[in-house]
Amino acid sequence: MKTSDGVLEAYGHGGDLWTASAKFGVRPGDWLDYSANINPLGPPPQALEALRSGLAAIVNYPDPGHRELKKKLSAKLGVEQENLLIGNGAAECIALALSGLDIRSVGVVAPCFSEYGQLAEAYGAEVRTIIGREENGYRAEPAELEPLLKQVDLLFLGHPNNPTGLTYSLPQLRQIAELAAECAAYVVVDEAFIDFIAPEERQTLLPELQSHPHVLLLHSMTKFYAIPGLRLGYAIAAPELIRRMARKQVTWSVNGLALLAGQACLQPETAEYDRRTRELVAAERTYLRGEIDSRLGWRTWPGEANFLLLELCEKWTAERLQDALGPKGLLVRSCAKYDGLTERHIRIAVRDRADNDRLLAALAEVHKEGGQR
Repeated sequence: MKTSDGVLEAYGHGGDLWTASAKFGVRPGDWLDYSANINPLGPPPQALEALRSGLAAIVNYPDPGHRELKKKLSAKLGVEQENLLIGNGAAECIALALSGLDIRSVGVVAPCFSEYGQLAEAYGAEVRTIIGREENGYRAEPAELEPLLKQVDLLFLGHPNNPTGLTYSLPQLRQIAELAAECAAYVVVDEAFIDFIAPEERQTLLPELQSHPHVLLLHSMTKFYAIPGLRLGYAIAAPELIRRMARKQVTWSVNGLALLAGQACLQPETAEYDRRTRELVAAERTYLRGEIDSRLGWRTWPGEANFLLLELCEKWTAERLQDALGPKGLLVRSCAKYDGLTERHIRIAVRDRADNDRLLAALAEVHKEGGQR
C-alpha cells in the first residue's frame, strides 16, 4: 500500500485546508475546495436548526444507544434496529468491523479509499491488493476476486468507489457475495456515496441482506448531508455482526450534536433537499465532464457520485497542477499515491455551476500558461 500523497495530502485525505493555507498563504475560509467531496447545497436547513436549538444539550451525555437515530434509520431503510450500528463517521465502522470480527487479512481492489488498508494495518491485519483493470473502470470482475477471497478474511469494495465513482451491477454484487460465502470471508460494501444515486437506480444488496449474513454495508451521512465536521456514519449487517462490532465501540464515540443533526436529516421535510441534491450533482457532473473534455482534452471517468476522476495530459502532474491552482485559492485532490493510478491523476468534487465555472476558468488559464513554458 502506498503512503499518503504529497504535501497537501499529508494526512492521507483531501480537504486539509490548514496544510494548504500554510503552503500558499490563503486563509482557510477563503478556499474553493475541490479536494473534498461534500454536498454543494450545504447542510439541510432542518439540520442547522436542530443544531441551533439543541446546542444547550451539550451539557448532557449523548444517548449511548443512539436510539432515536436508529429508529429513524430503521424506518427509512426498512431494516430492524438490531441491524444497525451508528459510528463516528464510516471510518469508525470500518475500524469496528476489523476489530470486532477479528480480521487478520484484508483484501482491497485498488484504486480505493486509503482508510481500508491504513486501518487494516493499524489493527494488525495483512493487506492483499489487486489492481482493477483500467479498461474496466478499475473494477474487478467476480472471477478476478475469487482468488483474493480465498486468501483473506474480509474484502472491502467501494460502491460507488472512491476515487473512480464507479459502481458494480447488482448481479455482480450477488456473485461476489456468494463467492465470499463459499470462501468463508466477509464483504464490506462501502456505500458512503450511494445516496447521490436516485433510489430507483441504486444497485444494492440492502433489500436482500438477510440472504447474505456475511455482508456489511457502510453508509456515511457526512458527504450527502454536508456535515463532515460532525462525523456520522452507520453500518448495516446481520445482528450478530452488529453485536460483535458494538462490543468494541468506545462509549459515547458519537457526540450529541452529530446525533441531533443526523435525526434532523432523516425528517420527511428533507425529501426536497435530497431530490435537489441528486438533480444538481447529476447535471453538474455531466457539465464538468463535457467542459473538461472540450476545453482541456483531459480524460474523465463516468462516475455516479459527487466527484470525478481525471487523468491530466502528459505535460501536467497532480502536484504541479496543485501548485498552479493553490495561489488562486483552489484545491484539487492528488491521486498520485493511489495504487493503480499515476502522478497525472486527480480527483475533483462536483459543486454548483458558479463554482464549477470558476474551477474550469482557472484550469483553462493555468493549462494555457503551462503550455507556454
